[in-house]
Amino acid sequence: MAGNEFWGKLDRLVATSSLVLDRPKGSPHPRYASLRYPLDYGYLQGTCSPDGDGIDVWIGSGADISVTGIIATLDLDKRDAELKLLLGCTTEEAQIALAVHNQGSQAGILIERERAGEKDSP
Repeated sequence: MAGNEFWGKLDRLVATSSLVLDRPKGSPHPRYASLRYPLDYGYLQGTCSPDGDGIDVWIGSGADISVTGIIATLDLDKRDAELKLLLGCTTEEAQIALAVHNQGSQAGILIERERAGEKDSP
């Protein structure tokens, strides 16, 4: 049940925050022009992540902007770690977002939320 409580609280955080889309799909990264965002990317206004900015979010194609997973990231150059929320992402979109965080000095791990009708293996 702890997992359900975690996802429920993330849903509540998203529902009570303003979503700011500051990097639309296809736009270049502000510091690394060769990186184009494969999905919409933004943050939750009024929240705080370790870098001092709002909690980052990847926004998928789902009509329901619920939390579908998280990506835990580590960047050895910046010497930081963060969580990126996946909102309305399909499994394929989650893998696309994960690939962005597994380049250069970065590493990421994807934790997908159990989807309706799916169950973990016993």
